[in-house]
Amino acid sequence: MCELYAVTAKRKITVNDTLKTFYSHSEEHKNGWGIYLKDDTSEIIVKEYLKASDSLYLKALLEQELSTKLCIGHIRSATIGEVSDNNAHPFTGIDKFGRQWVLCHNGTLFDAPEFDKYHYIQEGSTDSERLFLYLLERMNGLDVAEPEDRMRLIEDVIAKVVPGNKVNLMIYDGEFLSVHKNEPGTLHAKTTEDGIMFSTHPLDDGHWVEVPPNCLQVYREGELVYEGRRHDYTYIYDPEEMKVVYMAYAGL
Repeated sequence: MCELYAVTAKRKITVNDTLKTFYSHSEEHKNGWGIYLKDDTSEIIVKEYLKASDSLYLKALLEQELSTKLCIGHIRSATIGEVSDNNAHPFTGIDKFGRQWVLCHNGTLFDAPEFDKYHYIQEGSTDSERLFLYLLERMNGLDVAEPEDRMRLIEDVIAKVVPGNKVNLMIYDGEFLSVHKNEPGTLHAKTTEDGIMFSTHPLDDGHWVEVPPNCLQVYREGELVYEGRRHDYTYIYDPEEMKVVYMAYAGL
């Protein structure tokens, strides 16, 4: 599959070391990489189809001091869609309210017929981009975009797609970072003095804990501001049987 990374903090923190470790995993996830960095006055969005360790741009970027309050990173192991810049994450777009949205996905949408129409308008060919386009279209259908409206919308989109699918997500809406996972052992968090860091796998010897499964968590500048109700759609893959099985959260 893919790997996810994110930081949200109340003050700028330097992320070079953890990003270098994260992108070193591209030896196993070699079908593209991407990053979104934001500070008070500017933002950087870069993605390439290259293996991260082969990217001269990423090498030059990581040689600079990267201090940020918000960062999202992704390395891709392709399952759906060819290897191309358009299929690398993150996916970004601006809604009708002028908000920048950013989405990274780790997983596969096996059963999502409501996304079929986006085959004809997407720039790439991934299920993840179709999920993003669906989210953005739903957002543009709202009359207001207050925080509770955006959180409710994201939770509703997850509820729509999570049955039968692996839905590990990082979503940034210009203000809040939303995090969701439904496969055990696939997303971890480390709390720091200034905020919180997320990664598919722990990136250093610090105290990493597994992110709670099957519920939306929303952060603003490193602080948890909302935790949703847990759903029952845990994604379980049985490698011996070569098939996906599902188990209710209460049974884990």
